[in-house]
Amino acid sequence: MISLDLNQQEADELFKMQKHVDGDNSFSFPVLQGGRLEIKLNSSDKKENFLLDINRGRIDLRKITYQNRARKVTILVRLDLSGPPHQNPDGEIIPCPHIHYYKEGYGSKWAVPVPTSVFDNLDDIFITLDQFMDHCSIMTKPNIPLSLFQ
Repeated sequence: MISLDLNQQEADELFKMQKHVDGDNSFSFPVLQGGRLEIKLNSSDKKENFLLDINRGRIDLRKITYQNRARKVTILVRLDLSGPPHQNPDGEIIPCPHIHYYKEGYGSKWAVPVPTSVFDNLDDIFITLDQFMDHCSIMTKPNIPLSLFQ
């Protein structure tokens, strides 16, 4: 049986594991307020399942979250492009944009500044999505055409 509680080593291995789109490879970027897209991914050996989530803000369309989950519920990494600052469990305030990584005992409750070595153009949501997929080791990427209604 697969456990939903991960130790840090398991979470790190899942984060680094190569991922591939499961099934249909064509999707539409969510353009409406509150729009959501969930894309199923598999490991190369198909023993692990993952999800790539793209969420739009309900009020502010500039608020976009890219997220990679393992085992349906465990957030491995979440990139918040717009929104309020985040307060970490130790009280430190991290301004937006920021990125959350799984931390044993805390899940995704810790955020850090976005690494500029990985994400070099946060103003372009499609470039950032592509860089997020690279960061999450998504090798077979979904086809998400550019939309006129970003």
